[in-house]
Amino acid sequence: MDIVAPADASTLARWLETPSGAYVLGWEQQQFDSAVEDVFGFLAMQVGLPGIDFLRRNRISYRFPLALEPGGAVTADPLQLPIASHSVDLLVLPHVLEFSSDPHGVLREAERVLMPEGQIVISGFNTLSLWGLKQSLSRRNSAYPWNARMIGLLRLKDWLKLLGFELNGGKFGCYAPPFASDKWLSRSAFMEKAGARWWPIAGGVYVVRAVKRTVGMRLVTPKWRKERAQARALAPVAQTNGHANSNTNRRDDD
Repeated sequence: MDIVAPADASTLARWLETPSGAYVLGWEQQQFDSAVEDVFGFLAMQVGLPGIDFLRRNRISYRFPLALEPGGAVTADPLQLPIASHSVDLLVLPHVLEFSSDPHGVLREAERVLMPEGQIVISGFNTLSLWGLKQSLSRRNSAYPWNARMIGLLRLKDWLKLLGFELNGGKFGCYAPPFASDKWLSRSAFMEKAGARWWPIAGGVYVVRAVKRTVGMRLVTPKWRKERAQARALAPVAQTNGHANSNTNRRDDD
């Protein structure tokens, strides 16, 4: 698996335990909870960060995570998922695209494994934010997350559209500057409401959900349902008006 830096995913997991990482994770967890709770089907899959359950509010019976780093229960390359085509109903990618050498290829692989009308939920750092500004001013070999290849939401939307996805939900959050201490993050708490109102597209992080659309797909009515509809159409309709009763009586007299 070709990624930006060695052991990126495990570094991400460690960073999420820091004050700034916990700030981001707390907001993202709420967004994932909301995005996945109304998705149904047979199979849900999380790629990356197996130690954090981003599917915890989903009610699909079979849910499992894939690790991106060695040591996980099931390790996989996001460019070559060990999953059959058109078999997944829900796929979540928490910060996976930013640390892949081929993020568009990751989305193509996601499109392959998702069933028609399957859902995908993606989180990423917003380039048009204070977090994106700090990343652009940081050295490429600096610590996580500033060594990531952040992907703007407009570019992500274009990629999804090209692959046949349609956005059906999304939100920006984490408007506080990327402070490293709880003290300064707490002092900046007022920026959450102010940012959501006055500069909503400038949140440090985004979470979006999209559905896989299949051109030309049409629902096929089961044969048993057609037969039931035909039988229902052929059933005689009882008539209770006077004309119907008189005709019945006349036939009986004959």
